[in-house]
Amino acid sequence: MRGAAPSRFVASRTSDIDAAGAGDDRGHVSLVELLVSLALVGGVLTATMLALDQMERAHATGVARMESQQTARIALERLAHDVRRAGFANGPSAGFAAVSIADPGQIQLQLDLNSDGVIAGPGETITWHLDGSGILRRNAGGGAQPIVNGVRAFSLDYFDGTDAPAGDPAAVRSVVASLTTAAWSGTSELAAGVSTTVQTRVRLRNR
Repeated sequence: MRGAAPSRFVASRTSDIDAAGAGDDRGHVSLVELLVSLALVGGVLTATMLALDQMERAHATGVARMESQQTARIALERLAHDVRRAGFANGPSAGFAAVSIADPGQIQLQLDLNSDGVIAGPGETITWHLDGSGILRRNAGGGAQPIVNGVRAFSLDYFDGTDAPAGDPAAVRSVVASLTTAAWSGTSELAAGVSTTVQTRVRLRNR
């Protein structure tokens, strides 16, 4: 009979740094190798933490920017709706002024909803203004109701029928409103400083 064929597989030897005895493997793992391994692991962990921090900041900033954009647009859309309706009369009108106050930070609009020629009924006078705590408020006769919080700036510019600056509220035919808001409800400190500025120009439909 022929002899058995030699095996092609060679068992690999593993090192055991915890082995005891004269023939142990402790000498196969040096202190330098351990330090290098620890340094590599530390570098990977540091890079991972930095990446996570950047992702968290990006998420917080995105959420804050989205909130500030939404609140600013909603507020200006509502203001624009009121400005367009200013001067409305449900029937013959006595020729009252559509805008009674035209200040840089406040506007008062007038409507004659019951056609009695007197601007005194509910909802016939609408005032928009920014209070000292950064809240944009609207008063249509039921008190100054908050529209949006976290307002950093609110400005109004007025123009007459020729698009020249209007000095007299009665001459106002269009209004440019600019609103800067910041996210405020539960906003992360990572997103501090995020704000949005929205501007719109509105023409009075009833003048």
